[in-house]
Amino acid sequence: MTNSPVSSTPILRTTLVWSAAVTAALAVIGAIIGYVVDGTTGMLSALTGVLIAAVFLAITGVSILIANRWYGDDLYVPIFFGVVLGGWILKFVLFLVAMLVLRDQPWINPTIFVLAVIASVLASLVVDVVVLTRMRVPHVSDVSLPTDPDEGDKVDEKPVKDELSKNQKPSAAAEGPGV
Repeated sequence: MTNSPVSSTPILRTTLVWSAAVTAALAVIGAIIGYVVDGTTGMLSALTGVLIAAVFLAITGVSILIANRWYGDDLYVPIFFGVVLGGWILKFVLFLVAMLVLRDQPWINPTIFVLAVIASVLASLVVDVVVLTRMRVPHVSDVSLPTDPDEGDKVDEKPVKDELSKNQKPSAAAEGPGV
């Protein structure tokens, strides 16, 4: 896999991997707690809540990773914002459809479902904070610096003088006040 020049790519990849691991742990914990509280209905409610939260939280990260593939293209900025905005619109529509479909299902315990979603969102926020604080990303990124003079492109070491030639006398305005 090639390294992307976009500094957000490794952060997003790490966040998605850690989020998947936390989602798996939450699914197991939620299924057990849901089953203890309300049997099979509670277990299915917790699993559905964790799954829905994981999918919705991953859509933004995945859309940014997809959009970053066009980095360096002349149309990168419009493509980036189009893909990310499209992901948010997709997330909004899927959320509405999921809530309309799930609201009257007999196998959903609304309390357990909502608590599972809240726990998943909070866990995702913790993962985001931990990943961002542990990643070593420079404060200034995605820039190209000039080459090092010692490695190839030599620069004239004499200080650069004004554009005035030796024979040309500066004007009074250039000399400043008190002349």
